[in-house]
Amino acid sequence: MEDAIAVGLRTEIGKSANRKLRKEGLIPATVYGLGEDAVSLKISPKIVARIISSPTGMNSLVYLQREGTDIKRHVIIKSLQRNPLTGRLIHVDFMRVDPKHKLRVRVPIHLIGTPVGIKEGGMLEFVQREVEIECLPNLIPPHIDVDISHLKIAENIRLDEVKLPENIEVLGVSHSVICIVHGQKTGEAAAEATAEAGASKS
Repeated sequence: MEDAIAVGLRTEIGKSANRKLRKEGLIPATVYGLGEDAVSLKISPKIVARIISSPTGMNSLVYLQREGTDIKRHVIIKSLQRNPLTGRLIHVDFMRVDPKHKLRVRVPIHLIGTPVGIKEGGMLEFVQREVEIECLPNLIPPHIDVDISHLKIAENIRLDEVKLPENIEVLGVSHSVICIVHGQKTGEAAAEATAEAGASKS
């Protein structure tokens, strides 16, 4: 059986109630989705921190159980709120998901290797740092690895060139560029052209 994380039902809301909750070492949380009413919960921020520091991070499939009941739901973290001064977690939103149905999430792109063009004096531009995918909740990868070691100057990798398992579908504009290797001279020429264009308009 899958281990469930115990969460309490939050009966009081508002700033004073939230301050009291945080003094108890807990933070407010909300769970919603799948056409059901939103429910106010309370959870340990240490548990949330452990979830988001895991390999799948915000996209981790979590099994919540309401304390004192048999109510259990699969969720993923939809959003977080932090104290702008201390960076501490102060609120978390969970979204209910059906483990048997696909969902859309955004995952980061990791570039692997050093392009040939960089060794030749080129410059790498990382254009698209994350990608939207669709898959079952338990198949969400922590990141998408893209090998760029073969790229020469003036070459790029597009979204439609990313290879993934059959059960994961990449969404978005297929020909959008993930990264490109510019030549030093090309970059300088482009900068000069931009400066000239600005001067001609003034």
